[in-house]
Parts: sequence; structure tokens; C-alpha cells
Amino acid sequence: MAAIKPQPQQREICVGAVVVHSDAVLLVRQSPGHSLAGQWTIPWGTIEDNEQPSEAAIREVAEESGIRAIVDGLLGVQAIPSPWAGQVALVFQCRYTSGQLTPDGRETDAARYFTAVELVQHNEPIEPFCRWIALEVLKGQVKILTSPRGNPYAPTEGYFLGAV
Repeated sequence: MAAIKPQPQQREICVGAVVVHSDAVLLVRQSPGHSLAGQWTIPWGTIEDNEQPSEAAIREVAEESGIRAIVDGLLGVQAIPSPWAGQVALVFQCRYTSGQLTPDGRETDAARYFTAVELVQHNEPIEPFCRWIALEVLKGQVKILTSPRGNPYAPTEGYFLGAV
């Protein structure tokens, strides 16, 4: 009898956005029914078919908060722990360009900007990874990967350390 091989788990690519506005970062509170209900997080979600990762990040920001932003670069890649094991997140640093804070009322029920002090002192739950990465960005403790000029695969995205 042949051994039965387990089916490979479908890997899902997510995007997250740390949106900087003045000396603060944007967080959204997840609505009831969401797996992170009541917690503040950076805006994030999954990449749709034929969507570039940075486009997905900007879309998620607009959908969840009403804010328009642009991507400054890639902060990093994070494997997501259980119960979302198998998912990987690309986390972008973004910059506010326009818009008013308007949660979507479906996935998010609040949106606001947090300074570093507010992130530490806030009395509602903030998802730990989101608090950590937001603080690292606000403290200037991160470097972003940028999309280099001359990349032969452009306009397809590519982010590289030390690229100009």
C-alpha cells in the first residue's frame, strides 16, 4: 500500500501597511466578527488576483480607513503564526497623502493615528506585532527596501537592500 502524502497547504500572501502621518502611524480597530475583533492593527489584507503587492497595501489602507497613501518601501516579510499559519505578510511603509479617517464599518469600526507615546499607553488592545512594527517605524529603527531604478522587470515590483 502506498503512503498517502498530505496535501500541501495553500500559501496566502498578505500585505500590511504602516502609514506614517506627521509623528504618528495609522491603526484601525477590527470589527466584531473579525478574528482580531476589538484589537487595533495596521491596515492589512490579502493580495487580489493580478494585483501588485504595493497596490494591495494601498487598497487595504483606503478600504479600511478612508486614507490615501503612497508606498515608500518594503519594511519586511513576516510569516504569520497560528491560527493563520501558512500565510506570509509583506509589510510596507507608507506615507499619508490625503483623506479623512473613515472606517469601513464592515472590517473596521474605528481608525486613528497613534504617536509612539499613545501606542505604549493606549488602554485598548493593540495587536502585538502591529504595535511593535509601528513603534520601530516611529523610532526610526527600521530601514526600508526600495524599488531600484533600472530593474529590467519593471514595472513589476522588486525591492532590494542597498538599491538606489
